[in-house]
Amino acid sequence: MKISGWKKAALYSFLFLIGLLVAFFFIAPGQVEESNNKLLNKPPYSASDKARQLHKTLLIGDLHADSLLWDRNLLKPGIRGHVDVPRLIEGNVAIQGFTVVTKTPRKLNIERNDDKTDNILLLALCERWPISTWTSLTERALFQAKNLHNFAKNSQGKLRIIKSKTDLETYLQEREKTPNITAGFLGIEGAHALDGKLSNVDVLFDAGFRMMAPTHFYDNEVGGSAHGLEKPGLTDLGKEMIKKMEAKNMIVDLAHASSKTIDDALSITTKPVVVSHTGVKGICNNSRNLSDEQIKKIAQTRGVIGIGYWDTAVCGKDAKSIVKAIRYVVDLVGVDYVGLGSDFDGAVIVPFDTTGIVQITDALLEDGFTEEEIRKIMGGNLLRVLKENLP
Repeated sequence: MKISGWKKAALYSFLFLIGLLVAFFFIAPGQVEESNNKLLNKPPYSASDKARQLHKTLLIGDLHADSLLWDRNLLKPGIRGHVDVPRLIEGNVAIQGFTVVTKTPRKLNIERNDDKTDNILLLALCERWPISTWTSLTERALFQAKNLHNFAKNSQGKLRIIKSKTDLETYLQEREKTPNITAGFLGIEGAHALDGKLSNVDVLFDAGFRMMAPTHFYDNEVGGSAHGLEKPGLTDLGKEMIKKMEAKNMIVDLAHASSKTIDDALSITTKPVVVSHTGVKGICNNSRNLSDEQIKKIAQTRGVIGIGYWDTAVCGKDAKSIVKAIRYVVDLVGVDYVGLGSDFDGAVIVPFDTTGIVQITDALLEDGFTEEEIRKIMGGNLLRVLKENLP
């Protein structure tokens, strides 16, 4: 049977459309992640024998990774990105902060952004997120939290979720007997995830979130971002949010906050705060990083500053650059107030994935840090803050 010309054209158009849809839903998500989360160096990673032996004995904690944003099964060893459960275990990471992103602007930069555009909507569409996430930032946070809980449920005990002091103590006891397990806790980048409703603090807490930052890359209903247009301090809603978070034992994260927001938050908080992923101006002077005065104020809360691994954070592309920033904080305020804040899988280029953080241990040894100091930096300080903050 001969097919007419218009029918052929219709058939080809239909097949072309199917091809586009397949590419959009099943090929594009992986390509988008691969283009955003690059590695400067591929595994395996080299380190001295002394560093490797010490690294095996450390309790390592990382405050910040955005791995839940991407269309990837975190229970399987990844061929892209920076973090998954097998790689956490291989890298001897005991505690990973899994932070969720709910909205970022197009043409994102560290100087000035508005809230008019929404990168995450397009990502949600191509990754086939539920329809509810198309219009609600709270639903986007809840969807990512549900995924982490499902990963834990299906991990055969390899991944635990920490929501309380009891969870933490139980996990640490089990890890002494079974070291090849890891754990995570949930955090949020930017309280625009509340959809403007203070009551959503309760909703997110019930979903397992135990850390939240007031802002991300733009000013929002609760306060100013270091990268926003106006960069104001906390609004009345923001002040109420901080108080409610502390009442529920949620950790306040001041990453990406404007100077005024940091000052306002520190005038309210009564517990240790964190900056989950950052650099310091004394090493890498830009608007993304903390000033000496901010470092001192955060240390006064007995909080922790998580040093990031990407170039804008440390003005370098290796473990020695990361340790240089860590050394700066230690020399300024002491060893008790600094930790790791990789920003793995956060649309950044980093020198290694989570199996390579032994290179930080190595660089700390080379820089003259003692074993006791390294234990604090690599995870002990984060552990203390979790013990003091968790419900």
